[in-house]
Amino acid sequence: MSPENQPSTIARAVDLLRRGEVVALPTETVYGLAGDGFNPQALARIFAVKQRPLFDPLILHVLSLADAERLLATSVPPAARALAERFWPGPLTLILPKRPEVPDLATSGLPSVAVRVPAHPLSRALLEAFGGPLAAPSANRFGRISPTTAEAVRQELGDAVPLILDGGPCRVGLESTIVDCNGAKPLILRAGGLSIEEIESVVGPVDHATPVSEKPLAPGHLEHHYAPRKPLRLVDSLEALPPGDYRTTGLLAFDRVPEYAFAAVEVLSPGGDLIEAAAHFFAMLRALDDSAAQQLIAIRPPQRGLGVAINERLSRAQIR
Repeated sequence: MSPENQPSTIARAVDLLRRGEVVALPTETVYGLAGDGFNPQALARIFAVKQRPLFDPLILHVLSLADAERLLATSVPPAARALAERFWPGPLTLILPKRPEVPDLATSGLPSVAVRVPAHPLSRALLEAFGGPLAAPSANRFGRISPTTAEAVRQELGDAVPLILDGGPCRVGLESTIVDCNGAKPLILRAGGLSIEEIESVVGPVDHATPVSEKPLAPGHLEHHYAPRKPLRLVDSLEALPPGDYRTTGLLAFDRVPEYAFAAVEVLSPGGDLIEAAAHFFAMLRALDDSAAQQLIAIRPPQRGLGVAINERLSRAQIR
């Protein structure tokens, strides 16, 4: 979107949102499918377009910590406040007790709400113009690869979305890290664009929840998610890849390319940079899924930093 067209496009997006429609918008994590967070019609539209089960709650996006507090039944706990003050705006979602006014459809009937303050300038401009919270799960069919470009949203959802705001490729490339702050100790429900090390640098050691098969406590917490259409197998390292005929296989490599011939190869970061790898992850997985390869192999990146979030998504993507 060019700067001269931005105000009129934002105005059109606001008009659609106020009429209960959905709009695709960029965030620093992935592209979201946004709707009025307090309009049950809009929330139902999000679930319908994504083909998302109603038991999977949504994240409400707001402009500031003060806006987030207006959604809550209690004051913000010290650990949650420390995280918000350090990492908002950014790829952090907090789970906190909700006010009765927050629609049950947004929280799947849970007593808590997932809330985030995004950093992308276009999503912030839309939030400011709209003047209220926006529910915005990833703009893809439920359980599939999250989109990190406007074109990926078009491929996924097509005419089901009346407006796609194009803010370029997403900088972080992984969904937000979700932290449940309802207990005595913060609990990471989903690893994401904020590393566990960064979280623990603020609040000390945290627990890490296991994905579930049904009735999740937070978005993206189901054990099968982020899946390509093609079968996916994981390998711990290039050295663990046995010799064979890979000419019908697509490879998602971390930093190096093997000697064998593959149908298609994507390298997340030739320099071995986990931040770069995260930014490329979904786009490269999508490219391999769209290639001529019949099946896919992914090499796990190192289990540290954002590699934890990448590996979590790979593990859940291979579950059938």
